[in-house]
Amino acid sequence: MPARPPTTDALDPGERIMAGLAKLSLVMRHEAWRAAGTRGLTPTQAQILAILGGSTSPLGVKAIARQLAVTVGTASGAISTLVAKGLVAKQADEADGRAIVLTLTAPGKQEAEQAAKWPDAMLHAIGALPGSEQAGLLRGLVGMVRALQEQGAVPTARMCVGCRYFRPNEYPGQPKPHHCQFIDAPIGDTDLRIDCDEMEPAAAEIQPVLWNVFLNGTPLDSKGPARRHGPRAGGQPSHTPSKGDPS
Repeated sequence: MPARPPTTDALDPGERIMAGLAKLSLVMRHEAWRAAGTRGLTPTQAQILAILGGSTSPLGVKAIARQLAVTVGTASGAISTLVAKGLVAKQADEADGRAIVLTLTAPGKQEAEQAAKWPDAMLHAIGALPGSEQAGLLRGLVGMVRALQEQGAVPTARMCVGCRYFRPNEYPGQPKPHHCQFIDAPIGDTDLRIDCDEMEPAAAEIQPVLWNVFLNGTPLDSKGPARRHGPRAGGQPSHTPSKGDPS
């Protein structure tokens, strides 16, 4: 029998990556429906609970819609259902009595804790990767989110790479090459956040500089944009990324 000729794969690397991401999205979608369904919720309702549970400031309907990248009508409908279920309450904003903000009820806080959990199957798959591959994967995801953000395809993400406190590649060649001025400590690629409550955007003209240094590895000088602000008093991260984060 003649030898079988090698299979020629016409897909370029980008298409192969997309095929892999599609497989992962199937798992995420299935797990989202399964987990939310067991509690009588839709994935959108569960995401809203997770967002409210992870937020350190009051949120209204428009803010929720922006974070979910859905219409205000879609967000409003899901929120109304959560209010009817006794999981979310509406109240006047203390800063602006005309505005309405959303708060979690006691049962809502319990549901939010469950909604914020990531699928075990995905966590185990990521945990099986060597640390260097996890760092590379996160770094690549940061780049993809940034590119999609610039295209207007995803909501603005509160990422390290656009933050006034971030000094990329401050310590070249070290396990933790970057520096976070908010906590005044070195951080590595595996510490990068895609959504951080403490993130404060760097000036528009500085953000491309930060990104270029992050990619190319040349440290900023001692008077660079992030160092100028100095460490923030009492700077400690307030949360770890949750399922409700738009990441």
